[in-house]
Amino acid sequence: MERFNPSSPQGKLVDTCLRAFCDSDKLAGLLQDESEMKTVLRACGSPIIKLLLHLSNAIKNREGDFDLVIQRLDDLIALATEKFYAFPFKDVPPCWRDLFREASFLKFSALAVKKSWMQQNGNLDLQPLSGEQMDEMVNTIDMALIMAGPPASSDSQEQVKSVFDHLQEIHIESIQSPEDYPLRKRRKLDEENKLWQDGFPKSEAFEPPVSNPISKWNEPSFGDFEKHMLHPNNTNIGPEPVIIKGALNHWPARNGRPWKSPSYLLSKTIGGRRLVPIELGRSYVDEGWGQKIITFKEFMGHYILDPESSALATGYLAQHDLFAQIPSLREDIAIPDYCFTSPPPPHYSSPLAEKYSRLAQLDEPLLNAWFGPAGTISPLHTDPYHNILSQVVGRKYVRLYAPKESEKLYARGVEDGGVDMGNTSALDIGVLAGWDGSEEEKREAQERFPLFREAEFVDCILEEGECLYIPVGWWHYVRSLSVSFSVSFWFN
Repeated sequence: MERFNPSSPQGKLVDTCLRAFCDSDKLAGLLQDESEMKTVLRACGSPIIKLLLHLSNAIKNREGDFDLVIQRLDDLIALATEKFYAFPFKDVPPCWRDLFREASFLKFSALAVKKSWMQQNGNLDLQPLSGEQMDEMVNTIDMALIMAGPPASSDSQEQVKSVFDHLQEIHIESIQSPEDYPLRKRRKLDEENKLWQDGFPKSEAFEPPVSNPISKWNEPSFGDFEKHMLHPNNTNIGPEPVIIKGALNHWPARNGRPWKSPSYLLSKTIGGRRLVPIELGRSYVDEGWGQKIITFKEFMGHYILDPESSALATGYLAQHDLFAQIPSLREDIAIPDYCFTSPPPPHYSSPLAEKYSRLAQLDEPLLNAWFGPAGTISPLHTDPYHNILSQVVGRKYVRLYAPKESEKLYARGVEDGGVDMGNTSALDIGVLAGWDGSEEEKREAQERFPLFREAEFVDCILEEGECLYIPVGWWHYVRSLSVSFSVSFWFN
């Protein structure tokens, strides 16, 4: 059987698919091997494993009807999806997540060899992947990672990473060699290139006044920061928030690989094809709030770069582990050294102190991305970890309340459906402060929450390139003043 040029990105991509994703020996072993290491997928039943084995062999040998193979794989993905909705998401049996991932990886592999399969000539002839093919391939594998999570083994994770690296190389080649693509595709590409600018829109949202400024430190030493946490000035509230300047100066995301450039971010997402889960609505406690999964390109074009569209509907990539999904972006940042200090437990004045104290110690900080237009809001809430909020692009207003103010901040508690919202306040800071809503709404809120006016707070404008230390259990309200890209580092 003739193979692709092994040195070409497309050759490497197909080799990885046929070698790693279409592992017939592994599937055959599941039907025979009773060892503890291989029981997860087996729980779906032998008929499903036999079908996966049959489809894997069909893809490796490009035998049978291509459309029928894709249909069978879509059926398996649909079956796994049904199981996702039959249980609370955290309780979905692991075998159905594995099935979703396994079937998706096989479908991805089938799409990678589609053209040579359709030719029925027995050869893996090198033909450029079409734009539609790339779209479907990225959609298939990204949906598997978002819905089912990454594979458990480090080897499999590395194989997934290499697949995305090869797709990225193929995309770059397609841009650099437009003569290899039909004229209609080139025109579409030219139109898209005109859309992406070198910077984000300059329009800014309302900027609240800063009433009780937070202290600023210019890149404190590791020891000084740890001392700040362990030996607070006021033992009644524990360690206090502080703005750290200069800690991000060396990040590639702030220099040679700038996240303030839309074209750079698109280049890291295979031309914007990567899928991202976004929140729809200004805040997750607003009526009509929802979620959906869209391409990064659609998110950027509709919710970030088009002021008219973003004014009508707010889209926010919020609290997403983007860096596990797209490791090349992870290489643009560095975990601040301060996350490796020995922080104190939650302050005793927090109603959630006991709950937060029961959390296991993290081996590594938890990283999340926050990317959205001006005007997005994270309502007043607390987090179970200490946090270094790093502002890579844009500006944010942040207001914070110490745990001892909790009684005056009206935590929501358990709501309809059994969802525990005890870490989120019922207050709308914007309405109570007179920034949002009508005077009547403000008056009604003040009557409903009379203790709020007595709550003491500190606040700041977090500028581009600055970090904000948020102690565990501190209530915080965050409001973006411009297009904003932040990274949170949770640690305990």
